Amino acid sequence: MVSEHAAAQVLVASNRGPVSYTLREDGSLDAKRGGGGLVSGLSAIGSEADALWVCAALGDGDREAVRRGVGEAGVLMLDIDPAVHSAAYNGIANSVLWFVHHLLYQTPVEPVFDAEFRRQWASYETYNRAFADALAAHAAPGAAVLVQDYHLALVPGMLRELRPDLRIGHFSHTPWAPVDYFRMLPDDIGEQLLRGLLGADRTCFLTRRWADAFTACCTELLGPDSLAGTRIGVHGLGADADFLRERAHRPDVAERLVALREEIGGTPSAPRKTIVRVDRTELSKNIVRGLLAYRQLLASRPEWRERVVHVAFAYPSRQDLAVYRDYTAEVQRLADGINSDYGTPTWTPVVLHVKDDFARSLAAYRLADVALVNPIRDGMNLVAKEIPVVSDNGCALVLSREAGAYEDLGEDAVVVNPYDVTGTADALHEALTMPDDERLRRTERLAAAATALPPQKWFLDQLQALREV
Repeated sequence: MVSEHAAAQVLVASNRGPVSYTLREDGSLDAKRGGGGLVSGLSAIGSEADALWVCAALGDGDREAVRRGVGEAGVLMLDIDPAVHSAAYNGIANSVLWFVHHLLYQTPVEPVFDAEFRRQWASYETYNRAFADALAAHAAPGAAVLVQDYHLALVPGMLRELRPDLRIGHFSHTPWAPVDYFRMLPDDIGEQLLRGLLGADRTCFLTRRWADAFTACCTELLGPDSLAGTRIGVHGLGADADFLRERAHRPDVAERLVALREEIGGTPSAPRKTIVRVDRTELSKNIVRGLLAYRQLLASRPEWRERVVHVAFAYPSRQDLAVYRDYTAEVQRLADGINSDYGTPTWTPVVLHVKDDFARSLAAYRLADVALVNPIRDGMNLVAKEIPVVSDNGCALVLSREAGAYEDLGEDAVVVNPYDVTGTADALHEALTMPDDERLRRTERLAAAATALPPQKWFLDQLQALREV
């Protein structure tokens, strides 16, 4: 494996790679390609000669593939000890760093940075070191290395020590916490994270707001000269219009469209409006307050009863963490309660689906009259960008001002404070009553802004900027 990837000129590092493996009952391995904006964007390295994607083996199938020497050309999967990966990924990345950057802690009782946290932090260091070592071993002299996200925040600094000749970039796909919230982390840990990212020649973010928050943390905690060796970049990842429009008109999407329309009900003379959301049941997505706002809409504006359906796709996420399981259960409980309180024999107010189905999501995008995207905080939120691109008849976007997408789309969205349930209910009413011609004009402008930096251009722009450092 080492000789096969001995001298890559362009390297990408991320926790999750472009392919995953499942072990079948007969002992064979089934390979599956990943999807989403990140995979689409980073796959642009395929156009580069001598390119390598370094990722972690995430499950038993991946680890077995590594042990058997099975893999794809241009992909190096690291078989990191499962206990180390779990502590680094679940214990630190998803339960500490994600919570800090998305402002999710219930501060009277959490966080608690104790001996167990320090044990998990040691695993996070070990995990990052494994990536740094692999990148150092497989990079050609002067190669460009693009490290992805909060899972690998220490890699740039570690790699700089090992290979000072490399051009190193890091991209944060999350928000960055404001200084006062970031300082909840133990002082030495906060400093270690910042110095890790400052090991990069370019440290990049999805919006200027997140970049400025990072800069403020460095200036406050490390001093104004700490940024001297690192350039700060902003690259706002957009939607892949060509892919989405083609994929949204395949037969499987057409089938889902028919099924969804049956679930929504209504008649040709009295069609029902649809409020669509598509999210993982991730705490920052704010699904619970979205449902509360819809319930408020039905309570305060009874004229919408029987005339609107909330199509809510809430796909379970991180179910190995209890807080996420509890959140998913609360989403289901609220949806059931709304249907019980307001539903009739011919009208189900909330159509909730929890099984991930990309074709069904695209079908919902196409028929949405209103898209509800109300995260507490989000690095970007591609759903907000994808729905206007795919919409058949124009879609009003209700958008949280705390989503990174707000910087690109806010001018043509109905903007909400994600904590304000009453305000969100009012925004839903405004969106539902928006005149057709205005909705279509806004949708056109939203789609243009949403596709300004499609995934492959997003990646190649970063690569070009890194090579020019």
